[in-house]
Amino acid sequence: MKKLILLLICCWATMMASAQKKEMNELLFATETFRLAMISGDKASLMQLTAETLSYGHSSGVVENKQQFVDKLVSGASDFVTIDISEQQVELYKSTAIVRHTLKATTNDNGKSGTVQLHILQVWVKEKNGWLLAARQAVKKI
Repeated sequence: MKKLILLLICCWATMMASAQKKEMNELLFATETFRLAMISGDKASLMQLTAETLSYGHSSGVVENKQQFVDKLVSGASDFVTIDISEQQVELYKSTAIVRHTLKATTNDNGKSGTVQLHILQVWVKEKNGWLLAARQAVKKI
């Protein structure tokens, strides 16, 4: 009987680890798709990957809602030419995830080229249609 209980516990633990790995892979796919959508300015992808109640905080202190964030990227007012992500850390909490990383980017905002290095905190939520960015806050890397 003890062996059966131990076997059931091992099977359950394996299934849970597999489910968490699947969730992690789906989240990482969403974060990478979001990075690429920010570079391309693809409105459909940006709309699909962000929650309706998005709070998008810039390192300047400006906070935008979903429509403001998407409109800036699509119009070129905010234009990422490249985005490189490093030092990424991910914590999963059931249907919520916290993603932290360092972002290094080249920009061309309204035709003015520049570079930026930021520490980013993102909050992702899992909904029926997948992982959505609910909140993002950036601070300048010192």
